[in-house]
Amino acid sequence: MAVDRPAPELTRQTFHLAPRSVWDETDHANLYEAASLEHEGFIHCTDGIEALGATFDRYFLADPRPFVALTVDLDMLGVPWRYDVPASPYPHIYGPIHRGAIVAVSAVERSPDGRFDRLRVIRG
Repeated sequence: MAVDRPAPELTRQTFHLAPRSVWDETDHANLYEAASLEHEGFIHCTDGIEALGATFDRYFLADPRPFVALTVDLDMLGVPWRYDVPASPYPHIYGPIHRGAIVAVSAVERSPDGRFDRLRVIRG
């Protein structure tokens, strides 16, 4: 159920970053639960590709593992979500992500210094 999502932003892409190994070990027929759901009570997401790059560089630059970005359709979740910081590009999902709400999976490609460069669609 969508809450706090302004109408003009309905077409904005929303992403969740995950280590590729975590995603590969997930049973894709079931629900996806990031570790933050258990520890913090929600799954972190980022709206827009520019904010995604900044988020990746801030939190994962020093992590050498390959990462994926899940493109999430917030309106398809079936669980609550909201922007806990108004006007921020960081929605939080308060429950597991239903497989049908993941509309694409992309590999995060890095520049030579390890920073976010771009996404390469794996499944979309």
